[in-house]
Amino acid sequence: MIPVRPEPGTRLVFRWRKWDGGPHWAHDCVYLGSDEWGDWFGQPTGWRSHRPGRDFTVDGPNVTLLPPNGEYVVTINQVPPARYRIYIDISWDAKWEGDEPTGIDMDLDVVLAVDERGLFIDDQDEWDEHRVAYGYPLEIVEKLESRAVDLERRVDAGEPPFDVATGDRWLERLAALNLD
Repeated sequence: MIPVRPEPGTRLVFRWRKWDGGPHWAHDCVYLGSDEWGDWFGQPTGWRSHRPGRDFTVDGPNVTLLPPNGEYVVTINQVPPARYRIYIDISWDAKWEGDEPTGIDMDLDVVLAVDERGLFIDDQDEWDEHRVAYGYPLEIVEKLESRAVDLERRVDAGEPPFDVATGDRWLERLAALNLD
């Protein structure tokens, strides 16, 4: 069943949890709409993101894509001020639950930084720790490690939706809402 989407401009919270069901990030955001890549959300400058032990307001606008397959969630930041353009959370079961987007954060991230770090897979230490602590099944470990490598390749190639034009189009849509 396809969930009913809110009207563009509707405020909501994108909620993440960990594999064991524990809370993780919650991002205040606004629904922007959808395209062939999935559903898009935005966070204007000054909006809140928080998790247990950490709470901050974003220092620049960003847009987030939730693709229909729920295999990852990509955030595209406006640079400057952000230090990275693309941040992909490798996820499990990212989807709409009722009227909120949700997902299980699986630790591995694909990051395109604007500094000398460039493109890399991040949080491998957390991945190694959590796959043991949470008991990730081996077939899921192999699938997600392969997914991270494939997404890194796609970002490096500039394939949509990881290209500049796609992200900029949604950042412009966010700016047009004048939500700051």
